[in-house]
Amino acid sequence: MTSKKINNKFHLILDAAVKIFAENGYHGSQVSKIAREAGVADGTIYLYFKNKEDILMSLFRERLGELVGKFKESVEASSTADEALRKICEIHYTELEQNTDLAYVTQIELRQSSLELRKAIGQAVKPYIQLIEAVLVKGMEEGTFRQGLDVKLTRLLIFGAMDEAVTSWLISGRKYSLSKQIEPTVEFFLKALKP
Repeated sequence: MTSKKINNKFHLILDAAVKIFAENGYHGSQVSKIAREAGVADGTIYLYFKNKEDILMSLFRERLGELVGKFKESVEASSTADEALRKICEIHYTELEQNTDLAYVTQIELRQSSLELRKAIGQAVKPYIQLIEAVLVKGMEEGTFRQGLDVKLTRLLIFGAMDEAVTSWLISGRKYSLSKQIEPTVEFFLKALKP
C-alpha cells in the first residue's frame, strides 16, 4: 500500500469518526459504525488506530493541529497584535461554524471524556494557548496592550470566552450566526487589553 493511500484512509476514517461522534456521542459510537461511514472494513480501522479512544485522540491531534497551523499562519501575517487577535477569533468561530460536527465533538464530547483523554487532548490544545500568549506578549511589547497583564491568566480567559461562545451557539441549536459574533468578541477583548 502506498503512503498516499494509507494517508487517505487515515483521514477518511477521521472524517467518518467526526460525523459518527457528533451524531451518537463518543460513548454511543461503535467502531463498526465509523468503519461503515468511512466505507472500510471494521478490521481496517485497527490497522490505523488501537481503539475508539485512539481515534478520538488522533482526531483532536489532527484537526486541532490543522487549526493551529491556520492560526499560526494568520498571526505571522498580522502586522499588529490587535489584528492577530482578530484573526484568531475569526478563524476560531468561522472554522467551527463551517464544521458543526467538529464543533460538537470538540465542545461537547471533550467534556464527557475520561481524565486521561482530556489530558491528551489538552496537549493538542497547548500550542493554540501558547499562540494566544505570544500575541499578548507582542501587544505589550508594541504598547497596544497594557503592561503588567497576567499573560497566563489572560490567555486562558480569551480562549475560555471563545470556547464558551461556541458551546452556547451549539446548545442554542445554532439559531444565530457564530461568525457575526467575531466583532463584538474582539471589541470586548480589546477594551479589556488596551492601556
